[in-house]
Amino acid sequence: MDTVDLARLQFALTAGAHFLFVALTLGLATLVAVIQTRATIGRSPVHLGMTRFWGQLYIINYAMGIVTGLVMEFQLGMAWSGLAEFAGNAFGSALALETMIAFFVESTFLGLWIFGWDKLNRWAHLAVIWVVTLTAYASAFWIMVANGFLQNPVGYRFDGHALHVTDFGAMVANPAATVALGHVLGGALMVGGFFMAGVSAYHLFRRTPDQDFFRKSLRIGVGVALPATIVTATFGGMGFQTLQPGKLAAWTRDAELAAQVQAEMTALHGPGDYLPPVGWVQGGALTMLILFAIMLFLSGANVLLMLARPVVHRFRAWHVLLIAAIPLPFGAMLGGWVFREMGRQPWAVYGLLTTEDAMSPVSEGTMRFSLVAFTAVFAVLVVINFWLLARAARRGPAGVALGARPAEKKPEPVPAF
Repeated sequence: MDTVDLARLQFALTAGAHFLFVALTLGLATLVAVIQTRATIGRSPVHLGMTRFWGQLYIINYAMGIVTGLVMEFQLGMAWSGLAEFAGNAFGSALALETMIAFFVESTFLGLWIFGWDKLNRWAHLAVIWVVTLTAYASAFWIMVANGFLQNPVGYRFDGHALHVTDFGAMVANPAATVALGHVLGGALMVGGFFMAGVSAYHLFRRTPDQDFFRKSLRIGVGVALPATIVTATFGGMGFQTLQPGKLAAWTRDAELAAQVQAEMTALHGPGDYLPPVGWVQGGALTMLILFAIMLFLSGANVLLMLARPVVHRFRAWHVLLIAAIPLPFGAMLGGWVFREMGRQPWAVYGLLTTEDAMSPVSEGTMRFSLVAFTAVFAVLVVINFWLLARAARRGPAGVALGARPAEKKPEPVPAF
């Protein structure tokens, strides 16, 4: 592998791993906000306990996602300075807005939610979690605006050295961003629904206490997973209408279209290979589509099964299936991400800047060391996150620290005189 391939592999591993944290965070944030709304309106102690339990899992994943995001941005600045110099003035504005929202607004309100239990009015506390959820969505929106510009650059001018924004509205309304946002948000809810259903099924399978708690949680997870899968597939289908010609040629194996794309790019940019790797593009798309088909079938069957209370409590084979299905939406989202990003190759900014020119001037040895170091760091972070989530999920509501009231102190005995 040459230096460019090493840098691409490093970015794929770090960005792909971070993407999985983000997907679960977005999905769980929405579900927690909905459950807390039910608890606040109905004053339901069961739903309040569900808010605390699922909220604690959300916080664990959110914290680890912040760490992986910081590490990913560090490697982005180290290995891709050419991209920053060429297009930073254009897509950097969207990244700056995302950073302000994520690190200032979202993190601040999340802190208020974590430490505001029994201190804030219940309606104010509910409003806080909805602010957290909506700012998480806004953060995802600006990320997709930045990525959409790389996929389909619009609203810019080129001064001979770098790109500059001339129409910010065109960047925001870019179909490569807006359609992809709906696809990603639907996928995040799908991840959250399958995760909630799977963890709940584990406790129902083990006959742990709080069966009513996890019966309700399982129904919420299953009930969200089906519409989320449909929404994700719908936006995914719309996304196929916005594919770059090279990606479309790779997906359909259209030799005529591929030859046309190669000829047009050669005329504009000189000799070179301007077609994406067919194997990666098709492999990513097929992985995504096959897993979507499986999840759509499972989601439809799950909705029918959850209507019968005896099935929810006692159908242990179904519980095992729900547990085993937890990784499916993660795999589908990774497949979709590979399809989207590999289909843009060999461009960092489609039609304007190649991946090779976007790289920093680093040696192959430095890049190899960086790849090993970042891969090791991310592997450790992923293992830690899995262990923390699994431990907290296995303990159940009894092991939740979020929002727990300090034990009342017994009065000191009055000495007798």
